Amino acid sequence: MPSDFYTLAGYQRQEPEGLTASMEDYLEMICRCSEKNQPIRIHTLAEKLNVRPSSASKMAGHLKLAGMVEFEPYGIVQLTEQGRKKGAELLQRHQLLYEFFCLLNKNQDQLEQVEKIEHFIHPDTLNNLKLLVKKMEQDPDYHR
Repeated sequence: MPSDFYTLAGYQRQEPEGLTASMEDYLEMICRCSEKNQPIRIHTLAEKLNVRPSSASKMAGHLKLAGMVEFEPYGIVQLTEQGRKKGAELLQRHQLLYEFFCLLNKNQDQLEQVEKIEHFIHPDTLNNLKLLVKKMEQDPDYHR
């Protein structure tokens, strides 16, 4: 049993610098819209995430600095290759967690739960969860 306990913020400080949870949410939505070949503008992004356009514009600027998107004020937000790869990972993580919670709780109303935890799960846990979901899908007791 570990002897050092931390608060959530304490664990987050130990993580290597990367995207914040908010940055991941924005990148995930940009990627989701890009998959549908929808050009995404700041006002559209803001509407989809239920935030103000000024917040969406600020976050697009952060994502640009992180090399995830190309963006000019009042223009279209476009994924870079790095952003496309990371966005695809985020969408896969989201989908896996959604499938898991839907199977586990036997209902399709799991979006809020997924949104609350998806940023804090370790990649090793995701890999193991993927195997578990496959087993659950094969088990007749877990059919939707």
